[in-house]
Amino acid sequence: MKLRVIVDGNLAGWAQVALIAFGVAMIYFGQPVEWLPRPVAIAMFVLGLPVAGIGGYAGRAKALGLKPFDNSYKKARESYKTEDDKQNEPK
Repeated sequence: MKLRVIVDGNLAGWAQVALIAFGVAMIYFGQPVEWLPRPVAIAMFVLGLPVAGIGGYAGRAKALGLKPFDNSYKKARESYKTEDDKQNEPK
């Protein structure tokens, strides 16, 4: 059995939950506590929100049927090329 993080252009469900939980834990433990050095606590607090945000973003994208981690943009980029662009490409 293969453990996949990205499934069908989106994060797997377990990865979404893990990122959200890890981000919330970083925010919670980033609060000023005496046993944690102050720069580490500030870094955890500041980085916790983007980590949780990525998990939440992936969850909303999955609910809407979007694929934010897909490589389909390459096909779209190729479709906009003109004949001149195709001739000037190095082979």
